[in-house]
Amino acid sequence: MPIATPEVYAEMLDRAKANEFAYPAINVTSSETLNAALRGFAEAESDGIIQFSTGGSEFASGQKVKDMVTGATALAEFAHVVAAKYPVNVALHTDHCPKDKLDGFVSPLIEISKERVNRGENPLFQSHMWDGSAIDLDENLKIASDLLDRAAAAKIILEVEIGVVGGEEDGVSNEINEKLYTAEGDFLKTVDALGSGDKGRYLLAATFGNVHGSYKPGAVQLRPDVLKRGQQVAAEKLGLGQDAKPFELVFHGGSGSLLEEIHEAVSYGVVKMNVDTDTQYAFTRPIADHMFKNYDGVLKIDGEVGNKKTYDPRSYLKAAEGGMAARVVEAAENLKSAGQKL
Repeated sequence: MPIATPEVYAEMLDRAKANEFAYPAINVTSSETLNAALRGFAEAESDGIIQFSTGGSEFASGQKVKDMVTGATALAEFAHVVAAKYPVNVALHTDHCPKDKLDGFVSPLIEISKERVNRGENPLFQSHMWDGSAIDLDENLKIASDLLDRAAAAKIILEVEIGVVGGEEDGVSNEINEKLYTAEGDFLKTVDALGSGDKGRYLLAATFGNVHGSYKPGAVQLRPDVLKRGQQVAAEKLGLGQDAKPFELVFHGGSGSLLEEIHEAVSYGVVKMNVDTDTQYAFTRPIADHMFKNYDGVLKIDGEVGNKKTYDPRSYLKAAEGGMAARVVEAAENLKSAGQKL
């Protein structure tokens, strides 16, 4: 199927929220990892989201170019062509973008999509993330409000973060402390600034102990009940029923999370869960295995010629694609089953 249209993406999110499941959002940095994500979605018979970070986009442009917009555009155009061969819906998203990179990443990408929409085409991306977690919440939401207007004009959904995701991703590091838990008042301020969909649709990355990277069970204290209470206070403010879930939530730092924590978070309105560290390892592990097993073939040892069949990149990237695809399948299955009663 072609990359999801704005209407298809909206329907995907509606369906996830109504049926209490979530889509895996898989970070990719190359055509190889993008193919692995697509294959995984297809094998899981699951729709999904593919996303590019600022650093991943820069890497994709080539080490000589190192331009975020060029890399993101190239990967997105590649995805539009290749995804049409797969029997699932896929949405394209850009991950964490801090304030100092807005003008060099999200803003020009929104303009590219707006130009496409003005020509009667679909936007290049279906959603973009603005990460204002490192600045004061009032400033964060002020910028988010402006971006929401611009995103809506380009038929794009905006993702906003309130609270802080711990750990490190693409050189952005945050401490593991009380800021990892979004306060109830922050949910209310978000409704005041961004509305409840009337000003434009947005996804909310509220934090409940999330940490980027992979961690052993028990090393990080996740508290999904933070999301439950956030939905409740927002519903009260908006005059909605007690069981209403005004926000469409995003689970960051999903790698290494316990299945019961994932399912509980999804039951509180999570519709998108980011997966990066786990799929990075799943892609790299078969390559390491290939190199260890074919050491004398991939290297020209003691003047020998090696074995072209083993140092041809295709020989190990095929296995890498399969390894990463299998991890995407696992993530999709876990999130599809999240709608079951706990």
